[in-house]
Amino acid sequence: MGRLVLFLAAAAAVVFGLESAAGAGSGLRLVRVVGGLSSPLYATAPAGERGRLYVVERSGTIRVVEKGRIRSEPFLDIRDRVVSGGEQGLLGLAFAPDYAKSRIFVVNYTGDHGDTHVVRYRSDGTRAIPSSATRLLLVQQPYANHNGGMVAYGPDGLLYVGMGDGGSGGDPENRSQNMGTLLGKLVRLDPRKPAAAPTVVALGLRNPWRFSFDRAGGLWIGDVGQGEIEEIDRVAFPWNGLLNFGWDVYEGTASFESKPLGPGRLVRPVTQYDHSVGCSVTGGYVYRGSVVAARGRYFYGDYCSGRVWSLRLVSGVARQIRQEPVRVDDLASFGEDAAGELYLVSLGGTVYRLAG
Repeated sequence: MGRLVLFLAAAAAVVFGLESAAGAGSGLRLVRVVGGLSSPLYATAPAGERGRLYVVERSGTIRVVEKGRIRSEPFLDIRDRVVSGGEQGLLGLAFAPDYAKSRIFVVNYTGDHGDTHVVRYRSDGTRAIPSSATRLLLVQQPYANHNGGMVAYGPDGLLYVGMGDGGSGGDPENRSQNMGTLLGKLVRLDPRKPAAAPTVVALGLRNPWRFSFDRAGGLWIGDVGQGEIEEIDRVAFPWNGLLNFGWDVYEGTASFESKPLGPGRLVRPVTQYDHSVGCSVTGGYVYRGSVVAARGRYFYGDYCSGRVWSLRLVSGVARQIRQEPVRVDDLASFGEDAAGELYLVSLGGTVYRLAG
């Protein structure tokens, strides 16, 4: 509790302080896109495929949604390879920037023994080709939680993978600040070179469940907190050198464990909140769609409370932080389609679209 008191005194302006406001006047609302899904965790679409959404289901399937209808045949079905339940399952999906030509996409799932598998596939334009599976990364997981799971192509055309600290609580084996493991790291891969070693570009992450690259530049990460603080991190892209997001020396801006910080440039959160308003941050996207009132604002939320917030970044500082007049139970993820429209995914089975 002492850490929380110090944190609130030092960072009140960051967490629902002078810059925060109610979003009731924003005019934003949610439109139900589809229901009846099985534990959906993510939604996305490749460039050029407007009007189509690919939804990741935890058990190991990817479903295609068009005009509010779920295509009968899954785009991908790897339930026989996926260990699912709790924080395990088919967790992430990323389409190559040139998917229309290459038909390459990448998934992140927990497989045998709960280990992380990052696998590249090709599709025939309608369904995945099972025989095309090529493993890009395998990381052993010591516990069943904090698996990360997000995969995303950066503006450089390379693939970025978010790895949690390995699980349990408080990073008991001090993995996040240890460069001798991929746990607690942001890792970069070249999917065109499966045999190439991964590159660690950032450390000090606890569980970067969802992160995104803004279409106008910048990397945003929602890093799930331990017992008191949830944080949003943001860095310009590209950046120079190794980054360090601080866990578990810090939880948000508060001290967590007294020990030396590992290598890399320390990155402080652009905003954070305590567990009086939520308990597990769900990182989102900077909105680049058609709703003028939302454009240019970064949206994020909380899995436990269902609250949704947005902010505007001004000269590297979070401004106009507001709680939006929408709420989603079991807010597992945000998603973005080819047109830049924003989706909110409920683990209960429903996907919504942000509207004005």
